[in-house]
Amino acid sequence: MQVRLRFFASVREKLHRHEATCSLPDGATVRDLLDELCREYPALADVRRALRVAVNQEYVDLGHALSDNDEVALIPPVSGGTDVRDRFARD
Repeated sequence: MQVRLRFFASVREKLHRHEATCSLPDGATVRDLLDELCREYPALADVRRALRVAVNQEYVDLGHALSDNDEVALIPPVSGGTDVRDRFARD
């Protein structure tokens, strides 16, 4: 089966691409996909544990079974603003 991949934020920056396709055996899960992607893109291993995965725009867990032509989005954690500890350290 083929799945379509979309990469966001720091994942997109690490992989130097925003989209890709991946061939997987029938019955593959999100965990299988991430295993394959970490082999293909070793830089992804650094953030793997923190990724959220959405399949067809719905967040799923690692055991979710994929289907042919699914769209899989890899979404890293997003942060921003001031660290509260830094703000109190200055006061």
